[in-house]
Amino acid sequence: MYILNDITLSPDRGFIHPVTGVQYPSNWLRLSSLAEKHEIGIVEVPDPEPYDERFYWGVGQPKDHAQLVALWTDTTRTTANTLLQPTDWIIIREADNGKPADPALKQWREDIRAASGVKIAAIAATTDTAELAAYITGAEYHAWPVDPYAPAADGLEPAGDQPTV
Repeated sequence: MYILNDITLSPDRGFIHPVTGVQYPSNWLRLSSLAEKHEIGIVEVPDPEPYDERFYWGVGQPKDHAQLVALWTDTTRTTANTLLQPTDWIIIREADNGKPADPALKQWREDIRAASGVKIAAIAATTDTAELAAYITGAEYHAWPVDPYAPAADGLEPAGDQPTV
């Protein structure tokens, strides 16, 4: 990041020097040397340290852990419901007219509920924001049981029988 007299300069935008009035083209910052930049008063400032805005207000400023636990618990429940919703009709049909649902589908739905429970318990077990952030951003949180009707990894055949209407 480049600063000239308290003005932040963008790398691909032209600018007018606030003291001399000289206009510089949009590629000047990229093509000029550090010495040329310093010669007209431009200083380079390091970019701010990144932080995950989902968990921190700023670098070293964690958000309230209890509120985040509630938020991520709700998010996990919503994700589980979103995964289950497309097959709800199959379960309702079974209750309505007795047409049995595929046992693999029923097992998968139970596995989704169990996975959701495990994730919610892991979220509740965290003791601070850093620990919660590490869990949520890790691979374990994002792993869900595979839908038995999802296409196979190669995309050629479904993993299980498709539901019939």
